[in-house]
Amino acid sequence: MEQDLRAWIGRSETVHDAVTAAPVNALTATLDHPAVAVTPGMPLPPLWHWLYFLPMHRQSEIGPDGHARRGGFLPPVPLPRRMWAGSQFEFRSPVRVGDAVERRSTIADVTVKDGRTGRLVFVKVRHELRCNGAPDPAIVEFHDIVYREAKKPTDVEPPPQPAPTGAPWQREIVPDDVLLFRYSALTFNGHRIHYDRKYVTEVEGYPGLIVHGPLIATLLMDLLRRHGPEADVATFRFKAVRPTFDLHPFKVNGDPGADAPAARPGTGREGRTVKLWAQDHDGWLTMDAVATLR
Repeated sequence: MEQDLRAWIGRSETVHDAVTAAPVNALTATLDHPAVAVTPGMPLPPLWHWLYFLPMHRQSEIGPDGHARRGGFLPPVPLPRRMWAGSQFEFRSPVRVGDAVERRSTIADVTVKDGRTGRLVFVKVRHELRCNGAPDPAIVEFHDIVYREAKKPTDVEPPPQPAPTGAPWQREIVPDDVLLFRYSALTFNGHRIHYDRKYVTEVEGYPGLIVHGPLIATLLMDLLRRHGPEADVATFRFKAVRPTFDLHPFKVNGDPGADAPAARPGTGREGRTVKLWAQDHDGWLTMDAVATLR
């Protein structure tokens, strides 16, 4: 299997879009910010480029999990469960409302491993986003996808990790069905684990709806934005550690670092590195992240 899947390495596709105001207004409301005037030239907050280049697959091309059927650009991994494992970003220049944007995606790597719950396939995709025909990308993103076997009664899950305590920044999030639906709609994400309770519990074997990894990452960056509105993010990386379900509230946390305890309020310069993480209601770490500021 590994040799066949690795044949997909180097495959690429290019898509085009325009950065319009409506998705910005919609995510602003979904994240519970006051409405603002969205005007041409306004820079997108970090990660909001995910509102564009949506997967416009025909209905006849959709597989049983709500994603497009395997094959095409992504390799045809013969495992039923798919999750967003993490991402790494370089934010090189702003993406602004009104920009004509191009995203070139390339399969950077495919790796097959045997884990404690069976076979795993990791696919790494490199995305380069360019604005208005520029030769250099405004954003470089590596997207890590993991495919897993169907859950078995004998599966042994990895032990949970306790989340750090004493976060200077913390916000509680209630992941109700409406929040998950709105984010799925904004990103045109048909993956049934986020909205189809019967499917996610009876077919994939999870206890509840799964909160989108990109939504949690966006909420972590939004926490940074709330505490440092002018923060200029240079890089960001996150890793999904444990699924978050809609059954309980969860928390997003931030720590601007002990080297900048007396940063000037509102400057966004709380320190070169900001540690960010999410935790579930039991205090277990669910996402680990780091942002670096210019």
